[in-house]
Amino acid sequence: MMANAGQDENIDFSVDKNNLYNEESITDLKVASIRVLKPVNIDGTEDNSRKMIYIGHTQLMSPQGPIPIQAKLKAENLKDAIDEFPEAMKQSMAEMIERARKMQAQMKQQNDSRIIVPGR
Repeated sequence: MMANAGQDENIDFSVDKNNLYNEESITDLKVASIRVLKPVNIDGTEDNSRKMIYIGHTQLMSPQGPIPIQAKLKAENLKDAIDEFPEAMKQSMAEMIERARKMQAQMKQQNDSRIIVPGR
């Protein structure tokens, strides 16, 4: 624990006062959870010079437990975010599966390279 004490001092915990958001959560209590990030100024008032950000979130159940899936939604308003949610989750899931396949192939390749064949 003490070995990392010097590294902890290099972590920057300062808050970016020009990039503040108020977070709101919208859910259908079934599948969809949409985080609405509304830009605010340092005094908490709305910052109308920046756009709201919508992030979709859901989870799939697996034998190992829940697998979270999330994606930034290309939306100008909540209706657009809700409409985009299904396709964004499908795309995010496909990307996650592809990353898992690549990792699995890399691990197999690493394990195969460790095999010692007699006579070689």
